[in-house]
Amino acid sequence: MNDSLPITEQENPRSARLDELSPLEIVRLMNEEDALVARGVERVIDEVARAVEGIVGRMSAGGRLFYIGTGTSGRLGVLDASECPPTFGVSADLVQAIIAGGYDACYRAVEASEDDRAAGGRDLQARGVTGADAVVGIAASGRTPYTAGALQHAQRGGAFTIALTCVPGSELTRFADVSIAPMVGPEVITGSTRLKAGTAQKMVLNMISTATLVRLGYAQGNRMTNLSARNAKLQERAVRIISAEINTNEAQARAFFTEANGDLRVALLMGKAKVTRAEAEQALATAGWIVGKALDSISQKSTESRKLAADDFIP
Repeated sequence: MNDSLPITEQENPRSARLDELSPLEIVRLMNEEDALVARGVERVIDEVARAVEGIVGRMSAGGRLFYIGTGTSGRLGVLDASECPPTFGVSADLVQAIIAGGYDACYRAVEASEDDRAAGGRDLQARGVTGADAVVGIAASGRTPYTAGALQHAQRGGAFTIALTCVPGSELTRFADVSIAPMVGPEVITGSTRLKAGTAQKMVLNMISTATLVRLGYAQGNRMTNLSARNAKLQERAVRIISAEINTNEAQARAFFTEANGDLRVALLMGKAKVTRAEAEQALATAGWIVGKALDSISQKSTESRKLAADDFIP
């Protein structure tokens, strides 16, 4: 083992004779190695929580969240960002992903683009990233020039910066307010960071986006109350959420959903606050389309109206 190399590039002695193993032995070995990923992520949970707190702070003040990376790391950022609008009903602008080489790199390798250090900063600049935003640089080795250059640019501009890597103390961490570096060890195929390192990065990105958007109010309990119901499966899920949230039967839940023109947020507010669709839409627009905030606003107005009415009858 060459200790001068990042751990993501070192050889794994357990898989040294991988090509001599049977299919069962190969997949069993991979499964055993994958079991190390969750443990590695567990050791950096505090850092993940700090990152979430910082991102929530920026986004609460109107900022956005950006992921940036190359190759597998960049693709994982694109995957996580693309899931936020349908899951949480947020604008596609709120959580964005940038991958070296552009979106063509999502389905074909353009790995040479990762060597252009200045390109990372230019790509952030093209998206209008400012000091109000949060930027997560994703690089398994922590030394990818494109990603390091991007995070350095973001830090200089005052953005809240997070390094997501599998090599503690790597260059990427120098430009981060919070460094998240789960140690997962060498890969079964030497240097193939789409394996354990990629799995660790995906786990952390899931945590970051989910915890952030839940804290911002885009879920109630563990239910996707801002779900964008764009197909039959999601429409049925929306009906179940309405039924559970307002404690009614399926038929009534479906009626609310239909009356709300298929907008789960509107249906929930109509059912919970006993308001019209127009009133629900207005309250949601004022509350940034967050169901809990809109409900609180309607409840407060109702309380104030009752108090005023009571005051009118005081002799």
